[in-house]
Amino acid sequence: LSLQATSVLEVLCLLVFLGRLTHFAKVTLHNVFWKDTKNICIMVAILLSLIDLAVYGVLKLYDVRSIRWSRIVRPIFLINFAESRQIRRAFRSIRNTLPEITYVFLLFMFSLLMFSLMALKLFGERNLQTAEGLPYFRNYLEIVFDLYVLVTTANSPDVMMPAFDLSSWYTLFFITFV
Repeated sequence: LSLQATSVLEVLCLLVFLGRLTHFAKVTLHNVFWKDTKNICIMVAILLSLIDLAVYGVLKLYDVRSIRWSRIVRPIFLINFAESRQIRRAFRSIRNTLPEITYVFLLFMFSLLMFSLMALKLFGERNLQTAEGLPYFRNYLEIVFDLYVLVTTANSPDVMMPAFDLSSWYTLFFITFV
């Protein structure tokens, strides 16, 4: 029942978008409408969404597990309608600042990856455990994530407490990292 309800709701939303686009096509000059890439993007997004919904529905009837791949095109609807000038302006500003912050981001990623490697070598073979009893700093990708959490200070003391419990000198590693 939930698949049918969400599918009907999605089709209704797509029909509203198509109606808005059709109305805009009626009140705009033909060559102006077709030269605007925003209109073409909306049409392609509607078409892709309908195709994906149909394919997903058919596969669901035959109990074939599949993924809705058209969900990534939904922000196109948010960005390309006339009321979204401010959102487009914000995206344009972000796009213009990306080259300027790329080097800072790359430096951050390099330091995160290097400190993760150091943490793996420093704590990996000490058989430390978290408060929940899980292995502490033994998997490189988990270390990268934990150190990222430490940088955001979202769960700051929990990340370093198992090492601190072993020796208070290990706080130098985490202070240097942060």
